[in-house]
Amino acid sequence: MKENLNETRLEFGGVRLSPHFKLGEFLNLKKHPANFPTMQAVANMTYGCNQLLEPARQIVGPIIISSGFRCEAVNRQVGGVRNSQHLIGQAADIHPKDPAQFQVLVDFFRNWEYTDQLLTASNWLHISWSPFSPPRHFIRIGYYK
Repeated sequence: MKENLNETRLEFGGVRLSPHFKLGEFLNLKKHPANFPTMQAVANMTYGCNQLLEPARQIVGPIIISSGFRCEAVNRQVGGVRNSQHLIGQAADIHPKDPAQFQVLVDFFRNWEYTDQLLTASNWLHISWSPFSPPRHFIRIGYYK
């Protein structure tokens, strides 16, 4: 048994979802310590990592996840919409580690067959995926300010 909850959080956050992405990158447990996903949300994030983030990383290099899974309390705190795909592990707000690769990343997701939604701001992208239905390919460039 773990000595304390912080030790459990650290181990939980270290769970690898794909070769280059860990669960902790989606959870931000240091800022939101109660932001724990369901097993279905973990499966959804694993799908997103393998079908979207890993292929994109092969093109642009390392990708930073600024917001991934959100429990309802975190989603309210950050002003997320009630039906956000973040709530079910099917969305992430990201940016390339190398800012020069931003437009390359936008172009990749704009044309990628598994992109459900792509919304962009000046320096980050919101992407979503849908493991159980055909992607909508909903694209809005420059949507968020």
